Amino acid sequence: MLEMVYSNPYVIFLAMVVGSVIAARIVYFILDKWVHLLTRKTKTDLDDIILDNTKGPTYVILIAAGVYHAIRTLPFIDPYMGYVKGVFFIIAVITAAWIIQRIVNILIPRWLVVSKSFEKTPKILSRVINGAVYFIGMLIILDHFDVAITPLVTTLGIGGIAVGLALQDTLSNFFAGVHLISDKPIQMGDFIEVECADAARITGYVDDIGWRSTKIRTLQENIVIIPNAKLSQSVITNSSMPRPALWFSVPCGVSYEMDLDKVEKIALEAADHIKKNVKGVPKGFDPAIRFNSFGDSNINFNINMQAETFSDKFLITHELIKEVKRRFDKSRVEISYPVRKIVQARR
Repeated sequence: MLEMVYSNPYVIFLAMVVGSVIAARIVYFILDKWVHLLTRKTKTDLDDIILDNTKGPTYVILIAAGVYHAIRTLPFIDPYMGYVKGVFFIIAVITAAWIIQRIVNILIPRWLVVSKSFEKTPKILSRVINGAVYFIGMLIILDHFDVAITPLVTTLGIGGIAVGLALQDTLSNFFAGVHLISDKPIQMGDFIEVECADAARITGYVDDIGWRSTKIRTLQENIVIIPNAKLSQSVITNSSMPRPALWFSVPCGVSYEMDLDKVEKIALEAADHIKKNVKGVPKGFDPAIRFNSFGDSNINFNINMQAETFSDKFLITHELIKEVKRRFDKSRVEISYPVRKIVQARR
């Protein structure tokens, strides 16, 4: 009786399917527990992320392989074995593309990291590469089934011309986005100022470079969406390049009666106080005072400061003005009001 059960092809089929599921679970457990212990000991977390994203596809491949070999044991399957091989070939190619796509999506952000605090990858690049991976997989499947690829590519080329003419604006925005990523005039997280055609200016952080447009997050936490073609043709001031820290000047002026050496000393003391006590001021620089002009009522000068980012300069300016005013009042340094002398003409 037991011999009949063991020789029954359907029992063997069921046993192989169950065995493949159990084997896949064991391999998944080994990868999840034991291999993870080894990857956690390495200096990089890249191997941990790759392992997390490939455990699932590996589990699917093992079960599919077990089911394929189990189906081959069925006595009635021989006439249909070509179809079965074709189905499992498609499953294998799609799963391989799935694994490659996941690994690429892990490696691209590491390649395009612009700073430790901002590691977001432009979505357009990930989508293009994902589409290319699955398109290559489709060509491999068609070639396996002896489908002529050359006429298909030719047809796609002719159709592409027609589609290109119909979607001219969309494609121009797409390729402009590719140009922005490859040429890197701006990168994710940069603070930029864009000059528009109507003389208006848009300032903010680059939040994302998409298929059609680039999203800029303003200081008011609004999102401004600019078509890539328009952005690539605009004059852009990138305050984050060549480095995020930037110099800026706070203008001031004092009465002509004041001792300029004393004014310079007090203003520098105020700037040093701001440097030590206000967040967003780099520590490795020295503030500077530069007198620059004889004004109508005051001798004008600039207090040259530095900020870690463009948005930090607003708080630094705010606190510096308060500190300079407080110290000038304490030391009786006068900032003159505008004065106009009116002379009556003789008749």
